[in-house]
Amino acid sequence: MTLGDAAFVAVATFLLGQALVLALNVATFPVLGARAVARPGGARPRVSLLVPVRDEAVVLPETLPTWLAQGADEVIVLDDGSSDATPALLASAAASAPTLRVLGGAPLPAGWSGKNWACHQLAGAARGDVLVFTDADVAWSAGALARAVDELDATDGGLLTVWPRQRCGTWGERLVVPLVDLLLLANLPHPLVRALPFASIAGANGQLMAWRREAYDRVGGHAALPAEVLEDVRLAQRAKRLGVPLTLRLGGPWVATRMYRGWSAVVAGFGKNALAAAGGAPVALIGVWAVNVAAYTAPWIAAWADPRWWWLAAAGVALRAVANAKSGRPVAEALLQPLGPVALAAVVARALARRGGYEWKGRAYP
Repeated sequence: MTLGDAAFVAVATFLLGQALVLALNVATFPVLGARAVARPGGARPRVSLLVPVRDEAVVLPETLPTWLAQGADEVIVLDDGSSDATPALLASAAASAPTLRVLGGAPLPAGWSGKNWACHQLAGAARGDVLVFTDADVAWSAGALARAVDELDATDGGLLTVWPRQRCGTWGERLVVPLVDLLLLANLPHPLVRALPFASIAGANGQLMAWRREAYDRVGGHAALPAEVLEDVRLAQRAKRLGVPLTLRLGGPWVATRMYRGWSAVVAGFGKNALAAAGGAPVALIGVWAVNVAAYTAPWIAAWADPRWWWLAAAGVALRAVANAKSGRPVAEALLQPLGPVALAAVVARALARRGGYEWKGRAYP
């Protein structure tokens, strides 16, 4: 076997593995509210919708009204030292929304990240039996919260987490942000999350995490991982180790977000947690990136010398197309897939340059 043959077999094997997991998830990964949920009898639990904010004046006019329309028993927003118009927007909304409470965040202690500290304070102030954490840039469609709580009940979950549909406004966003959906759907087999006990087979998205109060307290809440930048995944892994059942859903038409606005925000946002996602090992991060270049970009170059590579080039685009369809994104956007790993080079370079440290929302972390 020549080196070219070995490379072809290796890439084909990788893509086949991705395809098998993706096919399984297309068939089994539920979308929030896609089917009727038989809710157990009894009173609906008291629900607290909790949102940490810091300099979110750009997104609050769109997202804040959607939280208030969900019918939560209380909506608590913690302003973590905003320097823009966020305080004024929150004060105006609170004047006419009886369920809205606005808290001022306490100073950030040493050893904490800003988001984890804000969520810890929110949990302490909440009176609900179910604590629903969501990010400031997540917009909720009418009825989404009720569906989330019903699914938490119907699945006997201790933690429900949802991946919102990603909105993209620029080409830079479209190149990188939707890769989150492919990463999830082609690598985490949904049926195994509950079937197997291993904490490594777990996932979560901090953009929407709904906890039963007793489950949140059982894992120690955000205080268990005060400085963790990948706190959502680590909390889910910790929950699974402690026997807390996980419920995973795609957002479908019910929740959506535009988490980064423009290329520089994409690089900064993904760059802050890329190294942590690779276990903190620079070699592992480079290796993951190189595998994706080999699988999704290189076949388009190799095909000009060896036509059989066209099959693998097309397969990479097809995987992205299927993941887009499942997550509710435009299928034609899959044509950008060969350029995705190239664009990710900037994210990898930023993560390696900072050696795990990062800046976010005006704060620097080592």
